[in-house]
Parts: sequence; structure tokens; C-alpha cells
Amino acid sequence: MKRPLLITDCDEVLLHMVSHFDAWLGEAHDIRFAFETGQFAEALTHRSSGELVDREQVWPLLTEFFRGEMHRQTLVPGALEALGRIGEIANIVILTNLGDEAHPWRVDQLARHGIGHEVVCNRGGKGIPAKAIIDRYGAGATVFVDDLPVHHASVAEHAPEVHRLHMVAEPLLAPAVPTAEFAHARIDDWPTATPWILERLQ
Repeated sequence: MKRPLLITDCDEVLLHMVSHFDAWLGEAHDIRFAFETGQFAEALTHRSSGELVDREQVWPLLTEFFRGEMHRQTLVPGALEALGRIGEIANIVILTNLGDEAHPWRVDQLARHGIGHEVVCNRGGKGIPAKAIIDRYGAGATVFVDDLPVHHASVAEHAPEVHRLHMVAEPLLAPAVPTAEFAHARIDDWPTATPWILERLQ
């Protein structure tokens, strides 16, 4: 029997990111992250004026955060325990949307939190790289976990047989994010999600 596979995102699934990004933005740039928007590119505003930060500035700020501030990120409650239980029966790969230059940073960061699974970096939709991971592992049943609806749509297109779980583990952000249309379920915490995942992998 082929060993099952969990493919999971990192930020807002395994590690908190936007709350720490918001704190750093305020300290370093006098910018606020508006959690209530449920968006990203439209969530950054200048504290002094309330005006939106230009879209062209958003991604450089995010890159600056990941280059120098990843040590701020904290483990999502229950994530480590969940990976331990799931890893008893399944292979686990962390598929993260960071450039290849960030691969060693992410690997080291996760290791500091006790997570030692394979990390794959990606740009754009996750459907094609997820399918490549599934084929490489020769996986049986596969579960995909991510906080962004666009990636559930991508996986649904390129690997429709995959069980797709939408998780937004940041409580400040989750209420503003609609459930992903192409996800099979929405669960925002690991203690509740773990039985759902295990059932589909077994």
C-alpha cells in the first residue's frame, strides 16, 4: 500500500506570520496591517495618514521581513503535535511560497521549532508543484492544507483527487477570510483538523 502524504503550507498554518509582520511594520515603517480586510496587498496602511501603501511597496516589505525578521514567527498551537501524529502514518512536505533563496532560512526556522520535514519553495499557484511532489513520492491518499483560496483552486485544477483543507490559523485574520470555494473543508485549528486529516489519509 502506498504511503499517504500531507502537503502543508507554513505561514498561518504551521507558523504565525501576519501578526508579527504587523508588529514589525509598525516598529520599522509606521505601517499597520489591517486584519479586518481579509486581504494582503490591500491591508497595509500608513499609520500617519491612513492611506494605503502602494502595491509596488508591499512585496519588497514582505521580502525584507523574511530576510531579517523570521525569528519573530511563533508556532501555531497544536501544529507540532499534529505533525507528529500524522507523520506516524504519512510522509509530510511543507510547500511554501518563498523564493529559492529563502529555502535555507525556512528550513532552519522550522528546525528551531522542532519541525524537520522536507521544505519545497514555490512561486505562484501550488497545483503544479503539489502534483510533482505527489508523483515523486508515489503517494496514495493526499491531503493539502493552505490558508489561501487561490492555492486550493490551483490544486483542484492540477491534482483534483487531493483532499483540500482550508486553514487560517491566525485568529485576528480568520474571521475576515471567506472559506475557499475549492476546499473540501475549513478548519482553523490543528486539534480539530488532525482527526479530519487522519481519516482521509487512512
